[in-house]
Amino acid sequence: MRTWFWTLLLAVVAVALAVVLRSHAGNVMVLVWPWRIELSLTLAVLLILAAFVALYVGLRVLAWLLAIPDRMRVWRGNRAQARDHELLERGWTELLEGRFAQAEKDLTRLLEQTRVSSRRVLAALSAARAAHGLGEFERRDRLLDAAREHADGNVGLQEAIATVSADQLLDQGRAQDALAVLTPLQDGGARHLHTMRLLLRAEAALGHHDRVFTLARGLSRRNALSKSEAEHLIDTAGAARLRAAAAAGSDAWRAVWKDLKSEERVLPNIALAGATAFEAAGEPAEAARVLEAAIPVHFTPSLVAAYARCDADQVPRRLAKAEAWLQKRPADAELLAALGMLCLNGQLWGQAERYLQRSLGFRNDSHTHALLGSLYDRLDRPGDAVRHWRLATAASMALPTLAADQALPAAETSADPLHLDAEGEYSAYPPEASLPADTAAPTAEEAVPADYVLDPDARTLGRETPAATPAEPPAAVPARSAVDIEDYFDSAPIPVAAFDVPVPTYGGSPPAVSSGSAAAPDDAGDDKPKSFPDKQG
Repeated sequence: MRTWFWTLLLAVVAVALAVVLRSHAGNVMVLVWPWRIELSLTLAVLLILAAFVALYVGLRVLAWLLAIPDRMRVWRGNRAQARDHELLERGWTELLEGRFAQAEKDLTRLLEQTRVSSRRVLAALSAARAAHGLGEFERRDRLLDAAREHADGNVGLQEAIATVSADQLLDQGRAQDALAVLTPLQDGGARHLHTMRLLLRAEAALGHHDRVFTLARGLSRRNALSKSEAEHLIDTAGAARLRAAAAAGSDAWRAVWKDLKSEERVLPNIALAGATAFEAAGEPAEAARVLEAAIPVHFTPSLVAAYARCDADQVPRRLAKAEAWLQKRPADAELLAALGMLCLNGQLWGQAERYLQRSLGFRNDSHTHALLGSLYDRLDRPGDAVRHWRLATAASMALPTLAADQALPAAETSADPLHLDAEGEYSAYPPEASLPADTAAPTAEEAVPADYVLDPDARTLGRETPAATPAEPPAAVPARSAVDIEDYFDSAPIPVAAFDVPVPTYGGSPPAVSSGSAAAPDDAGDDKPKSFPDKQG
């Protein structure tokens, strides 16, 4: 619009000037000593216009020539900026793709060649993120220091550096250092969502439950956390606050409980901690109301088990409430076990047995077996009690299954290089001297090795076997083996019969014993214990 206006104005001026010059003919005389120039008025006007145009064009050309250095400087800056943008774009693309090595290379090159401070900070932060992805934490710290150096005085860039540094420290597991970096931002009034999330992660890692509770509430109110994550954090932190206040021995937990919202009181851990606090304060009815409000919303085994633990005077009310829940969950093993426990507390033996047996029909649980064992023990049915206690043990751990309940056979000791004497020394095996003829042979009961039996009833079963079974002949004793005692290991018991064999000494050959005489007189008359020589000496 402006162009058309000026074009029209110039056309009107030209037409008016042409009309004036045509109607007013005259001459223009220019006296320049020693010359005298006389021109027509029309020619003089045209020459003036031509001189103006020439002067204007000349000045413009001169200005263009003088601006060449500036234009070259701008051109070089634009070209450098384009190169920087290309490196930055390529580096960030590689960083997002996970090619950290190439990304760090391009971004470090950008850091070295760019002259813009903000771009240097951005390149250093991006290269630090790539080095963090490679696990090069020392190089990452150097890049972060370079970013802080170039961002001196820029508050926005300093906050960005602190945020990136805290995020990487949290990934590394250094929550205390991350909190130290984020604390100045928090004190400075920074309330960005990402900063608050990082603070939440750091406080949760350090176990600062009060701060976790406050931050999780604030982020949940601003829809910056998912509902499940916010409930989990609030539940864990709120329960920890209640337990800590209750452990202090005062009524401070009541103020914490009143500070909770209604939807927070029904969370599983908070409800369990609140019920425990009310129970400890001697208010079981209030504890029951807390659990009754939480169980329909979050039906968890811990809440159901806590509801079943009560005194006898609380059983009728809780039993009626649990039976109402059972109508909606007839196949819930946890609820059936809780009902059985309530009946045990109320000494309703028949109902307790039915509920516990129904619970076992849905799930084989050691706790339910133990409850049944206690019930049958109270009912003077020791066989059923022992059976369920054994089943409780078998349900809680993997036990070996034996083929039959019997005593273990004696170990094979024919290859033993040495045997242990009753005095605690090792001696040659077999002895080089035979037993005296008048020495009484060990009885069958004495010769039975020590039995390691899992079932205590196996001994009695073994003793009831008929005596008509012929005894096996004693095995021939092999010669002493050359294997050293340190190279042999056997955990089997040593037969009792082996303890009656005379023990030879290491100093010489054993004394010969005739068939009609007893031990040597010197040995028989010496009551002092003999000192054996050192085996290694």
